[in-house]
Amino acid sequence: MSRFRTVLALVPLLLGVFATPAPAAPATFTHPGVLVSRPQLDFVKAKVNAGAQPWKAAYDQALASSYASLSRTPKPRAVVECGSYSNPNYGCTDEREDAIAAYTDALIWYITGDARYAQKAIALMDAWSAVITSHTNSNAPLQTGWAGSSWPRAAEIIKYTYSSWPNAGRFATMLRNVYLSKVINGSNSNGNWELSMMEAAVGISVFLEDKASYDKAVTRYRNRVAAYVYLSSDGALPKTVPGSGLSSRDQIVSYWQGQSTFVDGLTQETCRDFTHTGYGIAAIADVAETLRIQGEDVYATDIGTRLRQALGFQSKYQLGTAAPSWLCGGHLNLGLGPVTEVGFNALNTRMGIAMTNTQTLTERQRPAGSNNLFVAWQTLTHAANPA
Repeated sequence: MSRFRTVLALVPLLLGVFATPAPAAPATFTHPGVLVSRPQLDFVKAKVNAGAQPWKAAYDQALASSYASLSRTPKPRAVVECGSYSNPNYGCTDEREDAIAAYTDALIWYITGDARYAQKAIALMDAWSAVITSHTNSNAPLQTGWAGSSWPRAAEIIKYTYSSWPNAGRFATMLRNVYLSKVINGSNSNGNWELSMMEAAVGISVFLEDKASYDKAVTRYRNRVAAYVYLSSDGALPKTVPGSGLSSRDQIVSYWQGQSTFVDGLTQETCRDFTHTGYGIAAIADVAETLRIQGEDVYATDIGTRLRQALGFQSKYQLGTAAPSWLCGGHLNLGLGPVTEVGFNALNTRMGIAMTNTQTLTERQRPAGSNNLFVAWQTLTHAANPA
């Protein structure tokens, strides 16, 4: 009997070695709860109304952008067709930018109380939910992820802070049928694809209060973060995601853009270019922020460690440190983008972790604008935001 009990006692330990902990959707979803929470929005509103910096400059930047124009005309399409690098581009830019505009308008509505901006956000969301049916061509999964990351941010703010949105149900149906169905099963392309797709899937699941999809997306997110940012504790080679088909050292090195020396904070796309790496880092931080709002703080876990190391590593070289010969053959394609505020705020402001290179880069880039894909106004929403 004692041997039997010993075996039973070992089962959880053995499972822990081989299985990713199952995520648990919150018993009750928090709203607004995609990337920004009500306490965070209240902090921003108070800072902007007091004229405090850097929030006032960031707000002015957003307000002066084309995204905030009250005369903006939405350009919905039934079918958005996006090829590689958005070529062909049939509605790709229009969709992404209308989604960012809706989010921009929602933020301005909350900060100012000017109902015209809430109504403009609604007009943009309603225009697309009345028309779009699908995304096609090779970039369809990524395009769906990008636009699908911005839409629920806007929708959460409007639905839970504005008085009336008659077509909110139709918008929810659009998110489920056109967006969630395209992104929920992930991608084995470069890691920024799946990370952006999971950002969309998590945000949409929050808006839909879909616990099953939330759990599925969070599981994929956890696996992809572990396979996107290397830590020395991973061993001689980076981790891979289930079903990736990467089983040999040569395959993994090829997937990591030919990089064969692995150090803390290196990402799967560092040697491709910093722009795509920035997409991946932004999505890692954005999802972590949404999970925190929904009651699970992953910043204090392996995910936070990988995010911190990735930010620090990329920031160091973005600031001008020369690449050593072992890193990407001594040549880096820079251009990290406005992607550091969310992670830096979580790890530095809230957790008190010193991040010298990330801090220098973040402060140098303020106010961080939009990458015109799915990142927008991070200085406004997350600079030194303790909420």
